[in-house]
Amino acid sequence: MASEKAAESGLDNVNTMENGGVIPDSKDKDDPWDVALGEINPGTKWSERTGTGKVIFILQSLLKLLLLLGCLYLFICALDFLATAFRLLGGEAAGEVLQNSELLANPVCGLMIGVLVTVLVQSSSTSTSIIVSMTSARIISVRLAIPIIMGANIGTSVTNTIVSLGQVKEKNEFRRAFGGATVHDMFNWLSVLILLPLEVIAQPLFRLTLLIVESAGIERNNVKIEILKVITKPFTNLVIRIDKGAIEDTALNPNLTDVRLLKTCLVETPEVITASPGDMTTALMSSTTPKPCEWHWFAYSGFSDTVAGIVMLVFALALLCICLVCIVKLLNSLLKGSIALVIKKFVNADFPGYLGFLTGYIAILIGAVCTFIVQSSSIFTSAMTPLVGIGVITLERMYPLTLGSNLGTTATGIIAALPNEGKDLANAMQVALSHLFFNIFGILIWYPIPFLRKLPIGMARVMGNTTAKYRWFAIFYLLMMFFVMPSLAFALSIAGNIYLFVIGGALLFVFIIIVTINVIQRKRPSLLPSVLRTWDFLPWFLHSLKPLDYLLGCRWCRNRFGKDSDSTDSIVAVADEETNNFSGLDNTGFDTPL
Repeated sequence: MASEKAAESGLDNVNTMENGGVIPDSKDKDDPWDVALGEINPGTKWSERTGTGKVIFILQSLLKLLLLLGCLYLFICALDFLATAFRLLGGEAAGEVLQNSELLANPVCGLMIGVLVTVLVQSSSTSTSIIVSMTSARIISVRLAIPIIMGANIGTSVTNTIVSLGQVKEKNEFRRAFGGATVHDMFNWLSVLILLPLEVIAQPLFRLTLLIVESAGIERNNVKIEILKVITKPFTNLVIRIDKGAIEDTALNPNLTDVRLLKTCLVETPEVITASPGDMTTALMSSTTPKPCEWHWFAYSGFSDTVAGIVMLVFALALLCICLVCIVKLLNSLLKGSIALVIKKFVNADFPGYLGFLTGYIAILIGAVCTFIVQSSSIFTSAMTPLVGIGVITLERMYPLTLGSNLGTTATGIIAALPNEGKDLANAMQVALSHLFFNIFGILIWYPIPFLRKLPIGMARVMGNTTAKYRWFAIFYLLMMFFVMPSLAFALSIAGNIYLFVIGGALLFVFIIIVTINVIQRKRPSLLPSVLRTWDFLPWFLHSLKPLDYLLGCRWCRNRFGKDSDSTDSIVAVADEETNNFSGLDNTGFDTPL
């Protein structure tokens, strides 16, 4: 029965294979991706509690709820501090990168610049607003801005991937959390693989948005919407204040130098000092004098942007980890027993009968509205990631919520375009609408058709299963996906387009061949020559992560994090046993410890 379900589900339920493929995974009681309702202890019934017990339960629940709200508030503030730290450390560099129109002329380079800039400023809303402003100022054209917008869409998912690391201690929670975080990445990369070449060849986004802008009567309107920031600003402004417009100024004005992002109450004034009345030598010195300003922790520190950025980075990461641990523990405490049963059923339930297909689209709408309210897709998806980790939200439900979050964050770019007028407004609005329709087209490709919907979910499961087995893979993934790959493509673009297309094309061709062989190995191995039915003919380090794990792993790390509960070990053992029943796996002879 389990094998029949696995065959029917295809990529819907997958386990990792060390050669990068996917295999069916039976959804039974040992499925680490599913916290079955039957496994949840219903706890003490309300009718069985005494009067005193009911009062104590209510007071405890209210206290936990207040603590949870407080932790969520600090968690959102920590994400804001993290974005501020990255802006201080790399904001000026990001602005300078966006000035180079020669590099932006290459769509692949523009895509990677969008990824890197968004990772540096930790906000697709910020990077999108900068790009919209540059387009309205006619520094870059709309055609050049569209690939950068696509890259910004990819870069924004780094935040919730970092947040998922907070659940690294418990294997299956980490599996689910990392899968829930990377489903965002998988959707974005798959959408780019389809839409970027299509945009280069036929320019559907450019043509559609141009038609909309030309046919619509768009009037000038200064709009600034702040909902969640009204609550968080009093605390975040007390800690640190930066000039976010300085990054945009750097991008818009190539001649601008000595730009400071950190708002300070100290002013440097140059002074000419003469050694003596008869001495003709003078020295130019500078002194700092205080000036009236709005106070914050760094107002009189005298720190440079870099030093303040390092301090804020350490503070933000520490606060983020503390809040995340507290949130997970409080959620585990609150969402248990009958409450857990009700919430899990409600959140993951489908509409009855023929309306069941609408459930995912309602989830997309909810994700879009919630993201518009908090004005950040990073905040929304980062808040959902721990819930996926503890099993309250399934990966299948997280996927449409993430798609909706992608839609909701495009509102920021549209709002940023509105203060312009005339031709500037048309250009800015066209870029903002390109961001919107990029996500709409991505959803139309990767969600309505069930088979295609399973692909990003299946890829996210592979990532989750791999990180559950090799914890270091999460850091490796972050570095490769958001730093090494964009930097490599950026470097090849600087060397010349011929290098980018030759080397990049060769790597893409090899990747497609490997994926194709993996799929045939799983579906129809008889179509392949006997030597290609497994990867055993290759050296073991080319089709297994175990050699790298042997080098990177340390005894203290395994003693500290590698031992989970007996139930977890049994689940992993069952999964490993099932994995070895399929072709295309590692040569088990290489699995013998050295």
